[in-house]
Amino acid sequence: MASDLIEVEVGDLPPLRPEEASLLDMHSILNNLNILQSELVVIGLTLAQDADLLKDGLTVCREMIAALGDWEKTLRNAVALPQHCVRVMAEIERALNEHADRREDPKIAQSLANLESIFSMLDVRVGELLSRAEHPDRWETMSIENLRHNFLEAFAAIEKNSKGRYHIISNLARQEPADYYVRFDFDSVDGKTVYMPPVFQDMMRDLIANARKYTAAGGIIAAGLFESLRELRFVVHDTGRGIPESELRRVVEFGYRGSNVGDVRAMGGGFGLTKAAYVTKQFGGRMWIASRVDIGTRISIVLPRAAASRV
Repeated sequence: MASDLIEVEVGDLPPLRPEEASLLDMHSILNNLNILQSELVVIGLTLAQDADLLKDGLTVCREMIAALGDWEKTLRNAVALPQHCVRVMAEIERALNEHADRREDPKIAQSLANLESIFSMLDVRVGELLSRAEHPDRWETMSIENLRHNFLEAFAAIEKNSKGRYHIISNLARQEPADYYVRFDFDSVDGKTVYMPPVFQDMMRDLIANARKYTAAGGIIAAGLFESLRELRFVVHDTGRGIPESELRRVVEFGYRGSNVGDVRAMGGGFGLTKAAYVTKQFGGRMWIASRVDIGTRISIVLPRAAASRV
């Protein structure tokens, strides 16, 4: 229950170093690159019991990840993403030909399908990054239908990456013990569009993915976005492991992870809440964290609509 949670408002935040700011902005790309790297290791192990079999692809991932703290290098890598993808897939095809006896292994088919999803998500994330790079403070009108489609597509990719460990469903009556019930409610005054900073979509996606990560299978994640005439409001609530009360004000610090999440594999940098706090600050908003260990967490963000006007 929300009333069982302990709530604090995020206070003043220290300025970020340039490399920290870059890493926060690239958080979604980092997640995808880490997943790609893991999948290449799986393919190498499946084909030849060699985690480093796909050296070229792994080098591409490591070089791109290492560059994420450098804004200019990352933008250059973003522009070159199609060539990087071709390079990775060419090496995989060579490896499949060299180990033809393993080509039909079901794990390989599963990995190749997952790679297709990863490359698709990377293409979307990079497109979003390049779109907002020159005007990081702008707001734009987005179709609610398209926004909902983008989120459903992103979480379908997350499910695919789980390789059957769990499913993400949107009908509570169909939930089984290995399923997550994930609900998105997006609305506005006109019911058709919302006006918001493009980076806000990226931040929302990170927070909902975080809620899934720190919630056991069988849990519930609900997210809502509403644009009124005065403000933009976003809330995500989960039934996960929660945050210790003594750490509620610290979890937005750069690089800080809660003391009770050490066993959770993090494919990103643990920057979800930090990114949310700084995006909220960037647009003059307010952010609250409500949580209790073993009960769940609710993140609430409000941006003033006075900060921008529709054009």
